[in-house]
Amino acid sequence: MERNPDVLVVGAGPTGLAVACALAAQGVAVRVVDRADGPAATSRANILHARGVEVLRRLGALGDLPERSLAPQGIRMHAGSRPIATMRFTPDDADVQALFVSQAMVERRLRDRLAELDVRVEWGVACTGVTQTGDGVTVESSDGARTTAGWVVGCDGAHSSVRSAAGIAFPGVPVVEQFLLADVHTDWARDRSTSSGFFHPDGLLLAMPMPDPHTRTDGGDLWRLMAEVPALDRRIDAGEIVARFADLVPARTGDRDLRIRDAVWTSVFRIHRRLAEHYRRGRVLLAGDAAHVHSPIGGQGMNTGLGDAENLAWKLALVVHGRAEQTLLDTYAAERRPPASDVLRYTTANTRLLVADSAVGTFLRDRIVVPLLDSPRVQRAATRKASQLWVTYRRGPLGGRGPAPRPGDRVPDRTCLRADSGPVRLHSALNPAWVLLTPPGTTTADSLVRTARDHLGPEVSGLTDPTATGPALLIRPDAHLAWRGDTPDALHRWFGDVLHARIAA
Repeated sequence: MERNPDVLVVGAGPTGLAVACALAAQGVAVRVVDRADGPAATSRANILHARGVEVLRRLGALGDLPERSLAPQGIRMHAGSRPIATMRFTPDDADVQALFVSQAMVERRLRDRLAELDVRVEWGVACTGVTQTGDGVTVESSDGARTTAGWVVGCDGAHSSVRSAAGIAFPGVPVVEQFLLADVHTDWARDRSTSSGFFHPDGLLLAMPMPDPHTRTDGGDLWRLMAEVPALDRRIDAGEIVARFADLVPARTGDRDLRIRDAVWTSVFRIHRRLAEHYRRGRVLLAGDAAHVHSPIGGQGMNTGLGDAENLAWKLALVVHGRAEQTLLDTYAAERRPPASDVLRYTTANTRLLVADSAVGTFLRDRIVVPLLDSPRVQRAATRKASQLWVTYRRGPLGGRGPAPRPGDRVPDRTCLRADSGPVRLHSALNPAWVLLTPPGTTTADSLVRTARDHLGPEVSGLTDPTATGPALLIRPDAHLAWRGDTPDALHRWFGDVLHARIAA
């Protein structure tokens, strides 16, 4: 008889697949279901920022995505056909360069990694009800089947049935009217080294080069087009969307050389800003778009969901394995809801700036704000903001004070030494493992590693940072600092007092 899963993940988008990969790698029995009949072939999200690249690398799911992607160089903004500024992307770390890559391709690599962990997505299974008991959750499916699991993670999007069944409110407001979207093959001589944005009295138009999903090179003719339009009072099909773009592009850009050959995907969407009132209700947790939705301008949705996934998975794994109390899961919302709220605020502000519809707003945008994007300082700040490498949990319940890096801060990747096998990159040693990182000559290194393994399991890696001085660092699977110190006794107390781990007798 098949055992009940420790965790049922509902939704097989990037967030759900990443949660499942991280859990399975940590020895958690996980099952993944999705209401769709099969994997999506359309791109939907089309940019993976630096944070997302790091997460996929730690999960072992990055694979050949860098070779199959385009590296976004920037976006050139225009007032009509007149260029007014070029926003260049200037990453702090070339090792985690953002990628223009199809969401479908990201999901494919995550499914490949999940299959390596002996887990496969069950398609055509829609969640219709959730009932909690003291020690588990029963999920009802559209086919009448019932599944009992220890925990349920709802990663089933903005219209989450898990969130609805758990009774978690999802308040929010619309930001602008509507956008048309199309991924199209074109005959178009426009420069593909940057994206392009066009301000026009009738609305914003964006054009972004897309990689050919079937080759390792830039196909040279695939573009994503987005155009702000007045609210539509009826449904329109793909043919009409393409016909509208054939008119909108020359009207808003002044470029009459575009010829659309065919469309890969089209959509009509309205931008909303919503944030779940809670990320956890008992044994039900939310992640990704089920917990937060916002403007797609800036490409933060997939990035934020992957951050949710990695943060939640290591905590849930500790609870499932009996190494931590359930109270640890309350730190998930405490750490991840503030960054989501921040993303909602600045994507909303950016969207409202870009679609300014008053004479004053248009003047400020075209003559003052957007021209600032030519400044290298502004470009560095904007690139870092988009990357989400700035995210820190130092002010959360697992954070702390002291010199940098503080508990809760992200620890950048670096070359370390493993006693038995030589050089290793720090982030490659993370997830599913924790890392106990010490400077050379630390006399308590072995004792610290043993103490960490007593609480976290044998997967803890002991590494040496050959350039470091100061205390030892215990680094979480999501590359954030958990603890810093020198003595095994202090580390033991941290597990009891901060992580709420069950202390072995």
